[in-house]
Amino acid sequence: MPTVPVVRSLRRVVRPRVPRPVVDLSHPARSPLGTSVVSCVAYDREGTRLMAECGVEEALACVRKGGRGEEGGFVWIGLHEPTEAEFEGITELFGLHPLAVENALEPHQRPKAEWFGGDMMFAVFKTVSYVEREKVSTTSEVVDTGEIIVFTGADFVITVRHGRHGSLGPLREELEARPERLAQGPAAVLHAVADRVVDDYLLVADEVQNDIDELESDVFASAAPFGGSAAGGGSGTSRVYQLKRELLELKRATLPLARPLELLSDRPNRLIDAEIRKYFRDVADHLARVVEQIASFEALLDSILQAHLAQVSTAQNEGMRKISAWVAIVAVPTMVCGIYGMNFDHMPELHWPLGYPLTLVVIAVTCVAMYRAFRRNGWL
Repeated sequence: MPTVPVVRSLRRVVRPRVPRPVVDLSHPARSPLGTSVVSCVAYDREGTRLMAECGVEEALACVRKGGRGEEGGFVWIGLHEPTEAEFEGITELFGLHPLAVENALEPHQRPKAEWFGGDMMFAVFKTVSYVEREKVSTTSEVVDTGEIIVFTGADFVITVRHGRHGSLGPLREELEARPERLAQGPAAVLHAVADRVVDDYLLVADEVQNDIDELESDVFASAAPFGGSAAGGGSGTSRVYQLKRELLELKRATLPLARPLELLSDRPNRLIDAEIRKYFRDVADHLARVVEQIASFEALLDSILQAHLAQVSTAQNEGMRKISAWVAIVAVPTMVCGIYGMNFDHMPELHWPLGYPLTLVVIAVTCVAMYRAFRRNGWL
């Protein structure tokens, strides 16, 4: 019998899922300034709001004070899936590079960090969200992805979000509760966004770990893994491949971010001082942990798939042995009846009164003996 590889012990306590509150980002209250501008706030050099929600030009004028500028003060503008027409005014007002604007308006960008001169930086972060459901099926979605694009200048931060998750409202409130962080300028907001995105990676990785644990338990829980017949096993294999596809989606969001974070933490520039770069190194360490987790998940799913296929192969072999054993047993009466059915005159015991019952007894005894032998050898 083939040896089934044991991935890990089944005596595992699967971590309970902790549901997280869902924010309806389509609610009009989330965009009080228009269809795409979620918020626009000006901060002084101490990290304190200069005014409540206001227009973009008004906020920028408040920070720059007629062009003279106020060191440390900046504007934070948050947008959600803006159109080209909606973004046009912001492009002209802040002098954004056309190539960066084009990338910001088009979703599905690769994570990256680019400098346009020494006055502006453009960064793309892939956001991920775990899709809650009772159990992984062959068609269920596990990971949903989006994007956050960040324009960072000397006195402004512009965040552009694509997707229905990854809201920066809670992050803004958290930063405003600690004005000493906002006092570090736009680079502090850039770090906070990167840190929040990578923290979400860790949360999603933990949820995926739960799914893999449940899947692994299903493999070894019964002789018919993943439900259904062990010989078929198609749904089980499909569930493994579904998780592998979702892991690939998570990998595409996390792995390319390593290089941008390395640039943000090591490359000296005027927008990010040395103190903030230290914090980016911490974010890079967290990202490395996520990447290692994803690699271990892929290896574990490969082992689960091999174990499942070994179980299916074992079940198929057992089924074939049972069929072969019953065919051998049925062959005895078939052979005897076939011989006596040829109607020759000189057949053994053909004209003996006890010939017929004796033949039946011989058939029965032979079949019972073969059945007991097959049972003893584990074929039945």
